Amino acid sequence: MIIGVPKEIKTLENRVSLQPGGVHQLINNGHQVLVEKGAGLGSGFTDEMYESNGATIIDDVEELWKQAGMIMKVKEPIKEEYPRMREGQIIFTYFHFAASRELTEAVQESKCIAIAYETVEKKDGSLPLLVPMSEVAGRMAAQEGAKYLEKTFGGRGVLMGGIPGVPPANVLVLGGGIVGVNAAKIAAGMGASTTILDINIPKLRYLDDVMPKNVRTLFSTEGNIRNLLPTTDLIIGAVLIPGAKAPSLISKDMLSLMRPGTVMVDVAIDQGGCFETSKATTHDEPIYMVDDVVHYCVANMPGAVPYTSTLGLTNVTLPYAVQIANKGWEKAINDDPELRMGLNIADGKIVYKYVADAFDMEYTPIDDVM
Repeated sequence: MIIGVPKEIKTLENRVSLQPGGVHQLINNGHQVLVEKGAGLGSGFTDEMYESNGATIIDDVEELWKQAGMIMKVKEPIKEEYPRMREGQIIFTYFHFAASRELTEAVQESKCIAIAYETVEKKDGSLPLLVPMSEVAGRMAAQEGAKYLEKTFGGRGVLMGGIPGVPPANVLVLGGGIVGVNAAKIAAGMGASTTILDINIPKLRYLDDVMPKNVRTLFSTEGNIRNLLPTTDLIIGAVLIPGAKAPSLISKDMLSLMRPGTVMVDVAIDQGGCFETSKATTHDEPIYMVDDVVHYCVANMPGAVPYTSTLGLTNVTLPYAVQIANKGWEKAINDDPELRMGLNIADGKIVYKYVADAFDMEYTPIDDVM
């Protein structure tokens, strides 16, 4: 199979979907790898590094898409890339369809095979291709939140850890999954008084045992959220329903409960966001204000630390990519239940129910397209 690795063109997205070592492994399995010129530079990988591992460097991205039987990306195709998708072509990337009807319809129209990193799922319900980026995004959420609490960015002017005689920031983390746990670790490590909310009591019990003493747990209800908002400095939205639109936990009217300069970081923005007032932003314009509350809603947070993110991502995506390339997509998903969960759209049909439900579109059981 010919595997194509185009350069990411989303604003300030510096990650790349395949590192040079991955090229070597795919070529050892009998495949050809085309890499767009400069695709790895943002992550610290030169064209020469790819070539020395056997890749062919392509100047013309249109030609790369035409030749490749499988496209490996990091972020979902954007409008400029829609015409490049074609019938039967495998696209293996983060799609987050439930956040964009336009993307869903474009992929349907192309009749490509869309296998989404974010819905590849293990028997225990874990999401192996989402975990490393969730770890990065969670840790960044506390880091970015601390920065935007500074008065120069419109924040309250609060130092996360406080100083002797002055209390630390109060941080509220909505969701005790991978993102939330990593956000709480960093916030607590910076000295902030941190509260994690979740609806899973066994998870809260576990977190209560293992987290530092400046982290407390609380069952998530609207009432508890409202009670905490007047004294909270930083809110991190970290809720996820795999493949589905994120639930909205903070409504616009709840902003009136917050103090001016409170910061909200919506890590769930890839799946539509968990704050009613959230809208996707980019690394060059990461924040906006609503009712004197700072909103940080960057949809590709890990793109700001591409070296770490690319290594973390490609460590976990490569084994699945090798399976798809070696067997073809149909045999690969039949042989591997985890990959089967990753198939979202095939031959114009939505085969992942949460995506169909997000837009009240027709759902086709996966067996009907096999």
